[in-house]
Amino acid sequence: MCGIAGIISSNPELVYAERLQKMTGVLAHRGPEGERHWINPGGNAGLGHRRLCIIDLSEAAAQPMHYAGRYTIIHNGEIYNYKELRDSLQQKGYSFTTQSDTEVILAAYQCYGSNCPWYFDGMFAFAIWDEQ
Repeated sequence: MCGIAGIISSNPELVYAERLQKMTGVLAHRGPEGERHWINPGGNAGLGHRRLCIIDLSEAAAQPMHYAGRYTIIHNGEIYNYKELRDSLQQKGYSFTTQSDTEVILAAYQCYGSNCPWYFDGMFAFAIWDEQ
């Protein structure tokens, strides 16, 4: 399974790339297939991810993943019913650019808000940063 890490602070001096790299570095065994970091424009939130590719192996599914110009996610685990949920969200007008369950989480969050986990069947942990 992947490794996730994050920093949220009102003090932007505490949110920096080297710190995120150190945090995800100790998680290297959880995600040997890639590592990425992201810091929001305000500098008060940073997310890091160690990737273990399972569902969508493309670079488009790498994390931290951004959605709708507003949300950023790091995710560990798997949503077993993501295909069914994806179909349901598509019927509501949502579109997808990857085959990943991570993107489905983001669309479900936009659709259902903090109640979205009630729609998931799986084993997972995630953190979503809402820039608004």
